[in-house]
Amino acid sequence: MIHGVEVKKIVKNKDERGWLAEIFRDDELACDLRPVMAYVSVTKPGVIRGPHEHKEQTDVFVFLGPGTFELHLWDNRKDSPTFGDQMKQSFGQDNSAAVKVPPGVVHGYKNIGDKQAWCINLPNRLFKGRGKKQEVDE
Repeated sequence: MIHGVEVKKIVKNKDERGWLAEIFRDDELACDLRPVMAYVSVTKPGVIRGPHEHKEQTDVFVFLGPGTFELHLWDNRKDSPTFGDQMKQSFGQDNSAAVKVPPGVVHGYKNIGDKQAWCINLPNRLFKGRGKKQEVDE
């Protein structure tokens, strides 16, 4: 594992109607890590998103399915005890999880399945800041 990266297994509560899963709880994240926006992206099979590295932003990626992503992380923080370490893990329909990625950890993911895959992100910084007037934090 990379220092500061957290993987939280997501439980899908299933019944005859389908399923429901908690993806965010106010009591599980420190105040400075709580989301200020949310977005969902759909990625086609074989497509890679990233790599990205944020200076200040923490991302909380939620991989529920459909589809499966291979998440790649590498620690680019010179002051980190895991500087230079890499991590690769698959998440999605069969392994649902929320993954907290702190600033300075480079991240990218690839849809390794044969259907579209969905990712929800709950970052703690606004894209381009208030009113979209700042530089992108990448």
